[in-house]
Amino acid sequence: MLDMNFVSFLSLLVISLIAALVMHYAIRYRVLDGPDGFLGKWVMGWVGAWLGTPVLGQWFHGVNISHVYIIPAFIGGFIGAFVATAAWKAESKIVAHRMS
Repeated sequence: MLDMNFVSFLSLLVISLIAALVMHYAIRYRVLDGPDGFLGKWVMGWVGAWLGTPVLGQWFHGVNISHVYIIPAFIGGFIGAFVATAAWKAESKIVAHRMS
């Protein structure tokens, strides 16, 4: 997956965009309300989607785009966006606790 082509990159970009939109606007799981929080989720969602196929496996061989398996990529994208936000929330609680 390290030697991906443009179609693979673009499909991961769209999958991570959908995951970031759902996490930020539909579920409203956020630390930062503005576009910076959304972009952070998008970047981490892309990393999660990129790791989705190698880590979770190749599910449903008919549902792939240029060696990107859609279901594991979506799961990885949501996990990436969630973990990034959860880590930022944990860090902000630790900092707030130390300040008081």
